[in-house]
Amino acid sequence: MRVLALITLVLLTLFGTTLFGTPLAKAEVVNFYAWGGSPQVNSYLRWAQQELKAEDIQLRHNKIADASEVVKQLINGYSNADIIWINGENFHALKKANALLPIVDDIKGMQHINPDLNWRTDFGESVNGLEVPWGLGQFNLIARPGVFETEAVSAHELMRAAQNYKGRISYPKPPEFHGTTFLKSLLLSLYPERRSVFQQPVASVNAEEIIQPLWNYLDKLHPLLWQQGSNFPSSAGEQVSYLANGQLVMAVSFNPNDYRTLVNQGRLPAGVKRYTLSDRAMTNTHYLAVPKTAQNPELAKQVIEFLLSVQAQLRKADTNRWGDPSVLAPQLLQTQEASQQTELLPSTDDFHASWQAYLEQQWSERYQ
Repeated sequence: MRVLALITLVLLTLFGTTLFGTPLAKAEVVNFYAWGGSPQVNSYLRWAQQELKAEDIQLRHNKIADASEVVKQLINGYSNADIIWINGENFHALKKANALLPIVDDIKGMQHINPDLNWRTDFGESVNGLEVPWGLGQFNLIARPGVFETEAVSAHELMRAAQNYKGRISYPKPPEFHGTTFLKSLLLSLYPERRSVFQQPVASVNAEEIIQPLWNYLDKLHPLLWQQGSNFPSSAGEQVSYLANGQLVMAVSFNPNDYRTLVNQGRLPAGVKRYTLSDRAMTNTHYLAVPKTAQNPELAKQVIEFLLSVQAQLRKADTNRWGDPSVLAPQLLQTQEASQQTELLPSTDDFHASWQAYLEQQWSERYQ
């Protein structure tokens, strides 16, 4: 009998059917390419994987350090991505390459998006139905008490803190996106009256002249930084670790809830505070998109529907978990769980996407 049972099991495995010829249910794979550099994000997506099993969907989180990696693969036609987490210059590149499916009209959850959310343009480029808002990023500083004197940290105040805490302040190395946004925020502080200039394509303005004060500033700041500015943390996550162990007194984040979430998870000591660099936080929407080459576009849309559900958005926004702000209308989130969320910072739009590569190239030529 044992031999017969073993033979039956082998046959079922090989042919995927029952003894009566009925196909066995098999979860279909949806490849989701998403940043893998955050324990909170990775934990959230593991939860989503478990939830989607009930819909016979195997969500595979393909962890990437930078979305530009998969963008290049998609443009060159050899990626297996069904969903990609993107915004900014990566969206611009895929839109220009005509590599994305129009999906907004197919996602029922779009009717519940917060009407006040400015999601229809992505770093100055019209979304045109090619991506769905998933969450909200706001660039902020997390620091130990007493490091900064004001909640809105100016370039002058940052320099003062670097002098007082010599060797204990730094920022992630561009082109890591937190590091590049640090540069943008400094530009806004140095140029508060010219905010609109940075909403224009970099080729349409005298960028070299506009950003020269930033290099003058960094030339003075870098000798005061961790390792005298000869080295930089590789990521925001690494900088958080240095803040936790006392090497640094400041870290950076694109999540306005991180200062609470990281304390709740025991990764930072209680008492750390949240600050903006410049008078307002650089704010942008991050999105989900489906490539034209997706093997399972309909299932990909089903996954996106789930990720926009009240259940999934509440869990994502919970500061005991990820803490990424919800994109849904506030009235949908009036529950006890929603109390774990926190208020957003005063905001300003991110730069036009063309500034990203320009700043990164110029920074690298000067400091690497």
